[in-house]
Amino acid sequence: MIALYNRLLTKYPIFIQSVSTACLFGAGDTIAQQIVEKQGIQQHDFLRTGRMMVFGGAVAGPALSTWYRLLEHNVKASTPFKTLVKKVAIDQVLFAPVFIGVFFSTQGLFEGKSVQEIKEKLDHGYTTAVINNYKLWPTVQLFNFYFVPLNHRLMVTNIVALGWNSYLSWINHEASSQSIDTPSAVISPPS
Repeated sequence: MIALYNRLLTKYPIFIQSVSTACLFGAGDTIAQQIVEKQGIQQHDFLRTGRMMVFGGAVAGPALSTWYRLLEHNVKASTPFKTLVKKVAIDQVLFAPVFIGVFFSTQGLFEGKSVQEIKEKLDHGYTTAVINNYKLWPTVQLFNFYFVPLNHRLMVTNIVALGWNSYLSWINHEASSQSIDTPSAVISPPS
């Protein structure tokens, strides 16, 4: 199975990574709804899961796959360590904040929200998500960019992102209800 995945990944990298990303975004939302929010299968919002999967497959997968290739081929420094630090810094300063904004905005569009409602969603969830991004992703990306071959970086990101996507789905849902006021509010999801 792994050999087949690797062959397909080599032949169709963006497509395969996008499908994987869609599946893991859907799984992350399911975890958010069933484990964090404890909604139960009867109350599961399958449209919400579908929106997360569409975002994962149509936006996150292609964007991240392309971004990792761009970093790999264009970011160089005088030593391997400096190259690593430069890649992580560029990833976290340029890509992460934009990606989180795109996530909230796209989810708002998928939910049929008005421009004003999307702005309110960003006001209530964006800063918290970016702060929490910086608590997790720089370390993950240091590991990812140093140890993991280019074609497998998105899979490593997706595995870690299973928990992150659960968090994003939850904070997106909470931001819609405007119940997130501080960054510490999201460190402890409801029990």
